[in-house]
Amino acid sequence: MSTEDGPPASEKPCPICSKPAVAKYRPFCSGRCADVDLHRWLSGAYAIPVTENDDEDGEEPSLAPKPPRES
Repeated sequence: MSTEDGPPASEKPCPICSKPAVAKYRPFCSGRCADVDLHRWLSGAYAIPVTENDDEDGEEPSLAPKPPRES
């Protein structure tokens, strides 16, 4: 029984240049593409953006209304 859900791992293209992957550098096609990917990781190009919350102490903001100010 054979399933053809997609190309086998050895036939997936290089994620950098889309050329066929080479077993020695899998999933890349060459040492150059592997180095390009490593540089992207080390320089932060693959970083996940983070949004800063206003509340840095980790507590939930109070839903109770603030008391009125006295003049």
